[in-house]
Amino acid sequence: MNATTNELPAQEDPWWRHPLLWMVIAGPALVVVASFVTFWYAWSSPDPLVSEDYYRRGVEINRTLADKKLMPAVTGRNHAATPAEAVP
Repeated sequence: MNATTNELPAQEDPWWRHPLLWMVIAGPALVVVASFVTFWYAWSSPDPLVSEDYYRRGVEINRTLADKKLMPAVTGRNHAATPAEAVP
């Protein structure tokens, strides 16, 4: 009950005719293109330079932040030091 036919096997398509193959190739190819674009962007845009007096500027920023942190304490101290008759 097993019938065999004498048909020739189907001829396979060439490798470039398979869409799944192109999907597999497209991923790495896209990564290579993106890496070249990233390299071009990094090469064409200059890096910002650190200023010569970076340490002094950092200390000034820290002083400013510390002064802002102490503002409520300074206000309370000034209020406590104010004589009662000077308050309206």
